Order: sequence, then C-alpha cells, then structure tokens
Amino acid sequence: MANTGNRYRGSITDYADFDSNRDAEALYTAMKGFGSDKEAILELITSRSNKQRQEICQSYKSLYGKDLIDDLKYELTGKFERLIVGLMRPLAYFDAKEIKDAISGIGTDEKCLIEILASRTNQQIHQLAEAYKDAYERNLEEDVIADTSGHFKKMLVVLLQGTREEDDVVSEDLVAQDVKDLYEAGELKWGTDEAQFIYILGNRSKQHLRLVFDEYLKTTGIPIEASIRGELSGDFEKLMLAVVKCIRSTAEYFAERLFKAMKGLGTRDNTLIRIMVSRSELDMLDIREVFRTKYEKSLYSMIKNDTSGEYKKALLKLCGGDDDAAGQFFPEAAKVAYQMWELSAVARVELKGTVRPTPNFDPEADAKALRKAMKGLGTDEDTIIDIVTHRSNDQRQQIRQTFKSHFGRDLMADLKSEISGSLAKLILGLMMPPAHYDAKQLKKAMEGAGTDEQALIEILATRNNHEIQAINEAYREDYRRSLEDDLTSDTSGHLKRILVSLATGNRDEGPENSEQAREDAQVIAEILEIADTTSSGDKPSLETRFMSILCSRSYQHLRRVFQEFIKMTNHDVEHTIKKEMSGDVRDALVAIVQSVKNKPLFFADKLYKSMKGAGTDEKTLTRIMVSRSETDLLNIRREFIEKYDKSLHHVIESDNSGDYLKALLALCGGED
Repeated sequence: MANTGNRYRGSITDYADFDSNRDAEALYTAMKGFGSDKEAILELITSRSNKQRQEICQSYKSLYGKDLIDDLKYELTGKFERLIVGLMRPLAYFDAKEIKDAISGIGTDEKCLIEILASRTNQQIHQLAEAYKDAYERNLEEDVIADTSGHFKKMLVVLLQGTREEDDVVSEDLVAQDVKDLYEAGELKWGTDEAQFIYILGNRSKQHLRLVFDEYLKTTGIPIEASIRGELSGDFEKLMLAVVKCIRSTAEYFAERLFKAMKGLGTRDNTLIRIMVSRSELDMLDIREVFRTKYEKSLYSMIKNDTSGEYKKALLKLCGGDDDAAGQFFPEAAKVAYQMWELSAVARVELKGTVRPTPNFDPEADAKALRKAMKGLGTDEDTIIDIVTHRSNDQRQQIRQTFKSHFGRDLMADLKSEISGSLAKLILGLMMPPAHYDAKQLKKAMEGAGTDEQALIEILATRNNHEIQAINEAYREDYRRSLEDDLTSDTSGHLKRILVSLATGNRDEGPENSEQAREDAQVIAEILEIADTTSSGDKPSLETRFMSILCSRSYQHLRRVFQEFIKMTNHDVEHTIKKEMSGDVRDALVAIVQSVKNKPLFFADKLYKSMKGAGTDEKTLTRIMVSRSETDLLNIRREFIEKYDKSLHHVIESDNSGDYLKALLALCGGED
C-alpha cells in the first residue's frame, strides 16, 4: 500500500486556509481578458488537494454558470494543459480518461493499460470501472476486451475484476504449491501453461506473492522475472513483469517508469504527466526515495533538467521537494536495496557469452582464408571480421599456430600491417589469449604520462582468483616484470593498497560466516561514519580492515555483509561509499561492490557510459566487448536493455561506423 505504516506519503496535502469561492474567483480573474495568467493558475491548482479542486469546480459553476475544466482547456495548451486538466479530475475519472484515450482511435497504447491496471488496488479498480461507466456510458471490461487479444486480454480482464486477495495471513503450504505450479507451468514444461501464471499472479495477495517470489528463487535459482522473460512474450510478458514489479514495490515500479520517461532523447510526457498526477496524493514521497537511491539523483533534479516553462514549474510542485539537497537515505529505499542484495545472494545465474566455438572447425581452411584476405592489393576486412569474431579464443590460438606452420609467418604481425585504428585494436585483442590481453591492457594503463586508473580498477575488481593468477603469469612472461611492482610504482595511497591486494588473486572462496558478517558490517559502518556505536580501534587500523574486507572476503560472504549493513544502518553500502568517499578510491570500492551485486550490470553501465554523449570511449568499449564476449556478454545484453530500455546492439549501431561497427555487432551477437 502507498501508506507506510498508515502515514500519509503523498506530496500534495489539503490547503490550510481553503475557501472554494475565493479560489474560483481567482481562477476566473486569471483567465479573464486577453491571455491568461498561467503562473497564478498553476500556483493555485498545484497547492490544493484533489478533494479541494472538486469543490472549486462546484463553486466556479455556481458563481459563473460555466465549466471550469472547459475554460481551462480553452485558455491553456499543450502538455501544460494536459497536466492541469488532469489534476482537476477525481483520480478514478483521470484513470478512466487515460484508459479511454489508450483504447480509442487507431492502435492501442498498451503501456498505459499495463501501467494503470497492474498498479491499482482493488478499491481503485472498482472506482475506475464506475467512473468509466459514468463518464462514457460504456462498460470498461467490454471495451478492453474489444481492443485487446490473447493472454494479454485474459490477464487484463482478471485485473479488472479487482478481486486480488487482501489478507496478510499467508499459508506456507499454498506458497509451496504455487511455486511448484509456476515452475511446472513454465521452466519444466515444453510450451508454457499461461493460465497458471494468470491465475496465481492475478489473484493472490501481495504478501503471499512476495513469499512465492522469494521461495521460487530459492527453489529454482531463477528469479521469477527471468522465468517470465523466458516463457512469455510481447505485451503479455510486459504486463506480467509490471505486475511482479508492483507486487515487490509499487514505488520502485513508478520510479523506474519515471526514469525511463525522461532519460535519453525526448521525454515521454504522457507517462510523466500520468504518474505525477496519479501518485501525488498516494506515494510520491516513497517514489522519490527509491528514485534517489536507484538513480543517484533526485526526481526533482531530473524533472528540472528535462522539462521547461510552466509545465516544469507545475511538475516540480507535484514532486514536492528536492532530495539531493538532503542527500538522505530512507526506509522505503533501504527495503528495496535489501531486496536487491537478497536477489543477488540466491540467484544462480547462468553466465553466457555471445561467442562460442564454431562447429566443424577447420584451422587450416581459416588460416588459408585469412592469408588470402591479406595478400596482394587491398585487404578483405569482411573475411577477417567474419572468421575472428565467430571463433572461440581457443580456436583462434589454433589458427595462429596453423598460420605459422603453414606460411612461416606471424598472423598477429600480418594483421597489424593490414588493418589499423579501432578495428585493429579489436581484432588483435580477440586474437590474444584472455590473460595476455588483460595483462596488455593493464600495462598500457600504466605506461607513459598519466595512469588510466579506471582501466586498472575495471580489470582487477572484476576478475576471479583464477583469472588474476593467469594475468600475473602472462604479465611476467610478456614484460619480464611483476604486475605488483608496476602497480606499486605507478599508483599511490589507498588506491595502491586496494589494487595490489586485488592483484594477489587471494580472495576467499568459502561460504558466508554470519557472525563475521555482522562484525564486518560494523567496521564498514564505522569507517563510513554512520555507525551508532563505535568499537575500539583507531582510524588507520579500521581503514586497513575495511579494505581487506572488500578485497579478500568471498562474494557470498560480502553479500551477507552488505545485507547486515542495511539492517544496521538503514543505508545501502554502495550509496554510502559514493556519498562519503571521493576520487579513484571511491571508484575502486564501488566497482568491487557492484561486481559482488551484479557483475553483468556493472559492465552494462560501463558500456552505456562509453557511448553516451558526444564521442565514444573506444578504449573501454573495445576492452569490454573483447574480454566479456565468451564470459557473460549475453547477460550484459539482458541487463543493458532492462536498465536502459534500448538494446546494446541498437546503441552500438547508432554510435559507431564502418568495419569497427561490423566487428562490434558480430561480437554483440544479436538484437534484443
């Protein structure tokens, strides 16, 4: 429910010194004569509650014999008009109008239907159906049925009944039965039994379903969202995912919808208006909290940067405050952060690359084709790209060997002399064994004037013990020096200690230790200066312990530590490190935390940032595409589209060109 412990969580409250006649007169004056006083209109309407606005409409009609909404429509235009008129309708009538617009005319706005019907309570659904009948003299269910089809239609009809169970008493036996039924209806079945998904997700109580989702993950190792993505498709899949999100946290669902409505080019104003109007008296404060935590900026600042004019002013009034100013962290957000760690702790995600060994591999034929592509005048880049991006690294090593045995030539040297620029860096990177490629990237990051700390952090914070040990050997073999010595002479202070510690490849690989996890969480809380109690121990020795916790504890143990940290402080460790620390040390610690939480998402973020804005950071883009192509690039792609609402393929395509683009898309391995 919107009310946390029955406290009011809306951003708009009743106006204290309210007089509906006075307000009606003020609005009449603001619209009289040539041009209207938009500032006065928005100030008044956004500082009255919906109930008060209805009284103003009544007074306006009594005083002037005119309809206030009609007058506002006549005086105002565009997005600002839609927003103000939306605020003047009772919530149920506002929803009814949104749905009517979504299904009338050519085409249906499925996203609007999904958002409203997946997020409203039973009571809100009943009020919506009544308002629809009253306003349009039509039956809402019949209109939805006429405009939709298939399983999507069936689930919408179930939601339109407004009969979700509401008791908080949960039967463990029924939870276990539902988990079994969902698993058998999807993952275990050839084809999917959609009816089970519809019945369970459409009728069970929120409390019950939260336990079902937790149990489903523990039993199967798969988050329910991943099963839905794998088993369902189209609008039906989107609707079911929205239902799951709203069951987990309605505030988080709307925070995500708002973020997606404003990020990137252009603003989805319909979505922005609909959410800001409909949640302003329900849970806007919760939405703001979650938004601040999830996107590291306040909803207020994003609206401010993304909109303009009176429209912006009105939206900011509905938002009700800027959380960046306070920089606070809140209970609702802590709950969401805790759930994310819980998910990270039990999910058994199968990591998949996009490049796999090619069947019927013939190294001799490949070696000859590559030689032919580079002989004579001009180079056949297409053949080079096709072969190199469609062979596994082991197969590429065999091609190198065969090339030397056959032609007495070094394939790497030939490639270097035939191709250049970004394409050469990508192709040559793919031709190197992974540990040697990483060693080279580390060496380059430390060469010459200035150090590329971001590259050092990215590699050392994300590789496992086995990979780190292989990198150390490759580094020694290729450069006749020790990686540790070079890191020591090229970095300093805390960053040096973190990187050298990570470069030893000695991270513990055992299970969690609950007792130890609480102690570790206490140390982190003290260092980040948000602990209630302090243990004995001076700052330097605490700092050393803090770093060794992050650099040497197992991932499984750290997940438990970070959950204990939330319980202890009501803060999320990543958010707190970002707030309390700065520079490269902060970046290194955040990279470790993000790797523990969700490594594919860490790389998805890095890829997005490498192509966002003016110019492309080709170094980072190439490094990640090469090093993750056989590890988890498929998972990275899934995280990318989930977070940024566009596919990695699409972003690469719009940001790069020529042969480099062809090679990147081949590695990306498909459009999502």
